[in-house]
Amino acid sequence: MTNPLLTTWDTPFGLPPFDQIADADFAPAVDVALQQSRDNIAAIAQNADVPTFDNTITALETADELLGRVLGAFYALAGADSNAAREELQREFAPKLSAYASEVSENTALFARVKTLWDQRETLDLTDEQQRVLMLTHRGFVRSGAQLSGDDATALRDAKSRLSVLGTDFMQNLLADERSWFLPLGPDDLTGLPDFVIATANAAGVEKAAGGPVVTLSRSLIVPFLQFSDRRDLREKAYEAWGARGANGGETDNRALAAETLKLRETRAKLLGYDNFANFKLETEMAGTPAAVNDLLMQVWAPAKAAAEADAKVLTQMLHADGFEGPLEPWDWRYYAEKRRKELHDLDEAELKPYLQLDRMIEAAFSCATRLFGLEFAPLEGPTYHPDVRMWEVTRNGAHVAVFIGDYFARGAKRSGAWCSAMRVQTRIGGDIRPHVVNVCNFAKPEEGKPALLSYDDARTLFHEFGHALHQMLSDVTYESISGTSVARDFVELPSQLYEHWLEVPEVLAEFATHADTGVPMPQDLLDRMLGAATYDMGFQTVEYVASALVDLAFHNGPAPADPMQKQAQVLEQIGMPHAIRMRHATPHFAHVFAGDGYSSGYYSYMWSEVMDADAFDAFEEAGDPFDPDTAKRLEETVLSSGGSVDAADLYVAFRGRLPGVDALLKGRGLAGSA
Repeated sequence: MTNPLLTTWDTPFGLPPFDQIADADFAPAVDVALQQSRDNIAAIAQNADVPTFDNTITALETADELLGRVLGAFYALAGADSNAAREELQREFAPKLSAYASEVSENTALFARVKTLWDQRETLDLTDEQQRVLMLTHRGFVRSGAQLSGDDATALRDAKSRLSVLGTDFMQNLLADERSWFLPLGPDDLTGLPDFVIATANAAGVEKAAGGPVVTLSRSLIVPFLQFSDRRDLREKAYEAWGARGANGGETDNRALAAETLKLRETRAKLLGYDNFANFKLETEMAGTPAAVNDLLMQVWAPAKAAAEADAKVLTQMLHADGFEGPLEPWDWRYYAEKRRKELHDLDEAELKPYLQLDRMIEAAFSCATRLFGLEFAPLEGPTYHPDVRMWEVTRNGAHVAVFIGDYFARGAKRSGAWCSAMRVQTRIGGDIRPHVVNVCNFAKPEEGKPALLSYDDARTLFHEFGHALHQMLSDVTYESISGTSVARDFVELPSQLYEHWLEVPEVLAEFATHADTGVPMPQDLLDRMLGAATYDMGFQTVEYVASALVDLAFHNGPAPADPMQKQAQVLEQIGMPHAIRMRHATPHFAHVFAGDGYSSGYYSYMWSEVMDADAFDAFEEAGDPFDPDTAKRLEETVLSSGGSVDAADLYVAFRGRLPGVDALLKGRGLAGSA
């Protein structure tokens, strides 16, 4: 029988034929694709012709075409619709893919060709984009250990192979803990919960076959439960379970994996000539050094902590007024903060949520993209990996731009959080290849026949991930290695965080924030109150984030700690972490940092990008129109379409004329003057 992963995909726009693919197809397809990649690499390395950009660099760009196609389909499934077979395949693929990557980076004949081109770069008459790709390719080989040999090369290969396994195991352990825990709720346990939370708990109970409502560890359910439940004992139980993910002992405990990961990263960095992993990792980022990262985080930490401590005093008084003695605890903060928000801003999430329908917020995100960049979105039928998945064709002036795929609802088979990925990226090698871009979220799925309702934070997440999607969809480069979001880690969040600002534009909400039952637009008074509360509780939000970023940096900026939990505690003590706030991501469930290298030493990136996004949106405000066409055109041409073809700092300066300072961020978060 023909393996559908290895055939030409006769589907709309070449989408993966998920309706034909079985889990058993992936392993043989990956083996075939890996062999094809190895053959392609061998052909490049052994080419008897003098190295040229086309026969070496361009050839490298296309060497893994089949492998990328197969893995694009597989990892879309593995992250968003996992099962035992797919988790086993992830464990099987991790060392295989790491071994292949090491083979490429250690291929001396291949590196010799790349180095020849690098040494001759001034005489090759390359375009600016080709010069950039050559630099990145050469740098990538060097940072992958191409200049090592003997025992050092073997040690680096072994470290990278083991790290790939550890990252997979970490994520699967976390998913197992999230999937297995739930708290049944009896009739007396629902006190204080609004109807929308009860409906979400009922839907979760159906999925878990629990015979009634439950609280799960899905953020879209546990956070509103912590906000509204009058049962302090149940809030504590749910919060502690949420915080204990990856630290419950047994086979799914991640603490030993985190320690081994940090040690291997240190080994990797030192083999490559760096004092520590943070110096290695940050060398290619906008920040450049651990000192620059720490300076930014501490500039924000002081005012954020001051604001949070002032808020904690008020919330503690509310706790005592309810008859509870002792300090404010982490499972109390969201509950009393919600009550205080209602008092200060006359804003109740139960009143607000019916106006934030998922479908209408999707329309809002699309509408903003239409007004800014001329994009149009039409529903698309085709094979998907889950019934909840929706697709749209994206066009501009009648021409195809991309396929956009949205997977919005939480389910037990999906890892937590929200993310953007691409099953196929934009490139012009071999034709005008347009991207297949996926947004994955974990919003609460409604009861049958009811509209899905979002919190304001959920709506921001939707806009955030769509900003990433625009970065992929509007990419306009030749080479895949610099396409879309292939940029510095502390620059990649700029388009996503910038796009969040359009959710706050009053005319956008006035049009799309309509009541689920009546269709009536959000009243102006409620709209004003919602926007007026945009920076409410920002001390708490900033403290939990910055604490996580500082711990991540400390893990990697020096010798690897033998006990990461002890190191975490030391860092939190040194910065004076408030008692009633915990890290957004404690070490055992810090997937950004330990489920792969992506955000290791780089969790600060959201804050670094926020410095830019606050300043970038000011460009539209200075133009007097959040949809100013000239500013939008400049944003697309300098940032969104350029991918990694130009240094990130140069891209930003091309858009804004200068690099920003931290003042715009503090102002945007309502923290200016708090320290």
